[in-house]
Amino acid sequence: MDAFTNKAATLHAVKDAQARPSRSEAEAAVRTLLAWAGDDPSREGLLDTPKRVTRAFGEWFSGYDGDASEILSRTFEEVSGYDDIVMLRNIEVQSHCEHHMAPFIGTAHVAYLPTDRVVGLSKMARLVEMYAKRLQTQENLTAQISKAMMDELNPRGVAVMITAQHQCMSTRGVHHHGVDTITTRFAGVFKDCAEMRDRFLRLADKA
Repeated sequence: MDAFTNKAATLHAVKDAQARPSRSEAEAAVRTLLAWAGDDPSREGLLDTPKRVTRAFGEWFSGYDGDASEILSRTFEEVSGYDDIVMLRNIEVQSHCEHHMAPFIGTAHVAYLPTDRVVGLSKMARLVEMYAKRLQTQENLTAQISKAMMDELNPRGVAVMITAQHQCMSTRGVHHHGVDTITTRFAGVFKDCAEMRDRFLRLADKA
């Protein structure tokens, strides 16, 4: 067995070992947490809470079922030679911190410089949504969006900025409200050329 085949077999075995629990097992886990918090999972107001929580988790974390290659697979070449910035501003970001599972909410600005093809604008928003609907850090989310666009579209450059407020800071711990976390990731021309970075930042600042 060669190294590649051995690695693939190992990854497959790990994935099998981490198979998702059943819905009933997930609901039982919620009941355990309710009891640990000090409440009675059998009281009337909480009887259906485990079902509601698992349904909510299914929506909040649906990004694990997404695939960046599929989202960005359809592109268009008839753009009359357009080769300047394509940018979406104020894409809504709703994600959850992987450290405390608390929400962080904000906006993303995403831009790229196409080569010979462009991708549908809604696909860029869907890409952000797919990665956001996973347990995340904002830094990782920013990097994943940039990497997927560079890998799948082969553009001359990608720029991503996310601004968000984290409830793990505002509702627990230091209890600081109204604090914005800003992350950026520049690749290709946006990383190498200060003028292009500045253009992106000026456009983002107008949002």
